[in-house]
Amino acid sequence: MKNYFFLFALILEYVFAQHPLLNSPEAIGLSSEKLNYIDTVIYKNINDGNLPGAVVIVGGKNGVVFRKAYGYSWLVPEKIPMKLETIFDLASVTKPVATATSIMILLERGYISLEDEVRKYIPEFKPYIDESGKEYHAKIYHLLTHTSGLPDYTNVDSIKSKYGYPAPDGTIQTICNLPRFAPPGKEFKYSCLGFITLAEIVKRVTGKNIAEFSTENIFKPLGMYKTTYNPNDELKKLCAPTEFRNGKMICGEVHDPLAYVQGGISGNAGLFSTGDDLAIFAQMILNKGEYKGKRILGSKTIELMTSVFPKVEFAGRGLGWDINSAYMQQRGDIFEIGSFGHTGFTGTSIHISFQENIFIIILTNRVHPDGKGNVASLRRAIANIIAGAIIKD
Repeated sequence: MKNYFFLFALILEYVFAQHPLLNSPEAIGLSSEKLNYIDTVIYKNINDGNLPGAVVIVGGKNGVVFRKAYGYSWLVPEKIPMKLETIFDLASVTKPVATATSIMILLERGYISLEDEVRKYIPEFKPYIDESGKEYHAKIYHLLTHTSGLPDYTNVDSIKSKYGYPAPDGTIQTICNLPRFAPPGKEFKYSCLGFITLAEIVKRVTGKNIAEFSTENIFKPLGMYKTTYNPNDELKKLCAPTEFRNGKMICGEVHDPLAYVQGGISGNAGLFSTGDDLAIFAQMILNKGEYKGKRILGSKTIELMTSVFPKVEFAGRGLGWDINSAYMQQRGDIFEIGSFGHTGFTGTSIHISFQENIFIIILTNRVHPDGKGNVASLRRAIANIIAGAIIKD
């Protein structure tokens, strides 16, 4: 009998973890009537061909208040309706959710420091060298804020031709030897390469790759059971497709070329998740590191991550999060500077406001089927609708 009660408790924990409490919008100071404009702008963008479909979830630190699926997940070879359970390739939303959070866990455990030079963990990581021959070595906080001097990306075909496929080791060796464009801390340049390097630090410190470490220390404790790298065959059935690759529609395999050449596990992209799972993560952030009794990070750490990092204030970035850089679009025109979030190339985004106790998750596969979709204006419009729906004093 005890075993039955234990199994029942596990089932209840799974169900409630997957589907956060649904409150009325008014419970967190939002107008239900005004939130209906979200439907209007999404359907217009679908009709205009900007995206095939979407999942939008809005909530606060104690639950979800708006949760809808729109349009289609598949357009070719046939139309398949979008569902709330659809799993999306998060693309660069991987950076704050998996990579930066993992790095900060290591920081809290005393394994690393933000002031550590990258070469402490990756000795082959090359410095910037000026005309006089002086060396400037990047630190971990430079990687997290995109101020390391690394380029934004690198040629994937050259990695394949030199190292084959998959080539996780070849990818990091390529990054280590690339010319730096500026001394660390002097210029902001959004860089996928910096976050691949951060994932390598996680691996070298813990002996676990970013998929293993983040699953063990973030996603399983939070009950984010459909958040994973390289979805298995069952989860692939729930995935939204992206584009064609080698004549085949990509579905359940990472879209980003650098993550793909590493076998789907990377610090810059590769994470797959649902709106419900990301709502759990967002509530953890709003609750300063805790969700339903599970603490992932300390409150001071959350505050540090989600504030503009003072040593490189010009970048407008926190530690893994975008606050006020040139890439910030999902804040819209009304939410306060200081609210934070991140976007993903495939059409995903998350935005969080401590001031208003609100999170916004917009998941689309705007690159399906031909890579021509665009959701930049939609993100801004949804943010403006939600900010305009705030009715509390």
